[in-house]
Amino acid sequence: MLSFRPIEPRDDAAMAAVIRTVMPEFGADGPGFALHDPEVDHLSRAYAVPGAAYFVVVDEGGRVLGGGGVAALEGGEPGVCELRKMYFLPAARGKGLGEALLRHCLRVAKDLGYRTCYLETLTGMDQALRLYGKLGFRPLCAPLGRTGHGGCDRWFALELS
Repeated sequence: MLSFRPIEPRDDAAMAAVIRTVMPEFGADGPGFALHDPEVDHLSRAYAVPGAAYFVVVDEGGRVLGGGGVAALEGGEPGVCELRKMYFLPAARGKGLGEALLRHCLRVAKDLGYRTCYLETLTGMDQALRLYGKLGFRPLCAPLGRTGHGGCDRWFALELS
């Protein structure tokens, strides 16, 4: 049984390893991708600020298999958050946990006072793209804010109601 919970400092190395394993699988390992963000090695600290939250997916033994979170969109308008660093190892995919975690992140974002959730992704991340469409994210023609992720080629937003 897989579940998710708020990230803790003891999860940082495992979640960094997940990100560094999954992103190259989708060709997202060059410049302009989240893989190179300074926060990757210290996610618990990066999301322990007001307006941010990050959750890890764990198995019965507590092994971290993925995660995702929300935080204010850098360089964005007030009230806009970004879905960040939502990645899963293959063992956690196809079990409905991505949808459950995303719905949870959206509820948390709304509770934190955000009105809109923005995300960036890649062509080829087909499961993620289907999920975003299922939950009502609308495609955008250009990126928002200043995420530094110039390697992403798909942008979406969802009005939180």
